[in-house]
Amino acid sequence: MEWDGDAVAWRNRAFLLFDRLPVPIALCSPDGGVLLANPAMAAEWGVLPGRLRGRSALALFRTPGTGQLHAVADAVRHGRRSRYPVEVSWSAAGGAERYGELTIDLLGGPKSEPVLLLALRVRGERPAAPPATGAADARAGGTSTAEARILALVAGGSTTAQIARTVGLTVDGVNYHLGRLSRRWGVGNRAALVAHAYVTGVLAPGTWPPAPAEDGRPDADPRPS
Repeated sequence: MEWDGDAVAWRNRAFLLFDRLPVPIALCSPDGGVLLANPAMAAEWGVLPGRLRGRSALALFRTPGTGQLHAVADAVRHGRRSRYPVEVSWSAAGGAERYGELTIDLLGGPKSEPVLLLALRVRGERPAAPPATGAADARAGGTSTAEARILALVAGGSTTAQIARTVGLTVDGVNYHLGRLSRRWGVGNRAALVAHAYVTGVLAPGTWPPAPAEDGRPDADPRPS
């Protein structure tokens, strides 16, 4: 299949919108394998979107019973186009238990393989249990590995475009993570984000180039190559 100029332009706009949506969204194969996830969905597990590709949605979420999933599986087999809300819970980045509603839509024409559109609505969070030891948490600010790496690159002076290329995100994806951190920590600019990251132990002190606390060693260079 060849794409004409207009089709390519619309496809690119669709991917841009997909990345910018604050709602966690994923596209899955009929058997539940993740084909594509936006930054908001990946952020729930503290990873980059590409790390969710190929994983089973059934492994990411927990349901109170199998009845809801059986209804969705039956709909896929029979090609019924409908919307299926499923109550789910999952272990989010940082160890907190979150819960909400996963809406599953069956997409695709009669002559094409159906695709599942998953939209997640977060309803609440159960705090993670405190650690058994009194050791300081290198993720005291509640950051994911991806967010800590982005913060290290910001601290090293990388531009948003350089950060995006290094971590494998779009520019909008990087801005999404930075905006999420700004709201979580209540700070208004990147300088304050970096300062907060050092104070809370997210970034390793006395290390150049800047690195996440767990990677704060001379050979760990988070800068773009």
